[in-house]
Amino acid sequence: MGELMDRSRLEAFSDGVIAVAITLLALDLTVAGPGHGKLAHQLGEHWPAFLAYVISFFTIGIIWVNHHALIRTIKTVNRTLLFLNLLLLLFVVLIPFATSTVADYLSENNGDARVATALYGASFVGMSIGFTAIFEWTLHGHRVYQPLPPEQHWAARARFVSGGLVYVAATIIALFNAIVAFVIIGLVAVYYIFERTPRHADGDTATATATARARYPDT
Repeated sequence: MGELMDRSRLEAFSDGVIAVAITLLALDLTVAGPGHGKLAHQLGEHWPAFLAYVISFFTIGIIWVNHHALIRTIKTVNRTLLFLNLLLLLFVVLIPFATSTVADYLSENNGDARVATALYGASFVGMSIGFTAIFEWTLHGHRVYQPLPPEQHWAARARFVSGGLVYVAATIIALFNAIVAFVIIGLVAVYYIFERTPRHADGDTATATATARARYPDT
């Protein structure tokens, strides 16, 4: 296998893995069925599952959107990037398990709930590490169409990793208060709906996108 690879394969594989992960979230949305009380009561008892589903769904969806925005600026793909991308996907696939676990234990509001919420937060911390590693990779060499000037690197890093640091804080808080940590994790998802990946070359991504489309018509 050569050093440089086709970017479309990375995108296609990532899209497939993310699609499977986001679909698996729905498998935990169940109720006991007839004979186990009123449906409204059953739904009410499962509020942690529905809320965790919404947070995780939007978080994975945001991962997909920002992953596309970041990858489309890259002009060369090598083995290092592929493995960094696998690190990101490792934790994306873990999110459905962590979501199911926190949904089962959050309402108990005990030690198990705190551990489950810490696991939930840790899955997002891992995802953030993978994403940050990919972004850091783009800052070096001539790997993107419109690289950031060196003097903007630290500002871009701070903007990019801010949500990840909140995930770290939420994971620690979860060991003491599961509900507060769960709310914080949900707020990070809201933040990333409006916060995009750092723009390149003084905010002009049009040239990068046009160049990418010329080279990769399927972009």
